[in-house]
Amino acid sequence: MTTRIGILTAGGDAAGLNAAIRAVVRTATGVHGFEVLGFRRGWRGVMDGDVIELTSTSVQGILHRGGTILGSSGADPYREQGVERVRRTFADLGVDAVITIGGEGTMGAAAQMSAEGVPVVGIPKTIDNDLSGTDACIGFATAV
Repeated sequence: MTTRIGILTAGGDAAGLNAAIRAVVRTATGVHGFEVLGFRRGWRGVMDGDVIELTSTSVQGILHRGGTILGSSGADPYREQGVERVRRTFADLGVDAVITIGGEGTMGAAAQMSAEGVPVVGIPKTIDNDLSGTDACIGFATAV
């Protein structure tokens, strides 16, 4: 069975989001043979099951586009009693792990998911560069 990963972007837009999405998709599909599902509108898309398949072809030509091809939201599954919906969506879609790209709120939700046994990788993104554990976040260079 093929490994299936999800990816989402959450919080405010910052330069570099589409580049990160493209890098994840190309590496996951081309190098590892994984399937990649993109959740639209961040955690909101996970809670609502709003998902698209991402392939090397679907991420061609996105580097020059602003924002994020997946859209974003400030939804937090822990504030909205959405954790069970997140788990159900992952189970229904056969998602083995999720990659989150976001700032403090996104990383907080990702950390809680990880503590509950959901395999999560967090990619830090914030123009404020205020996340611990990293020297520079995606988006920070545009705010300097």
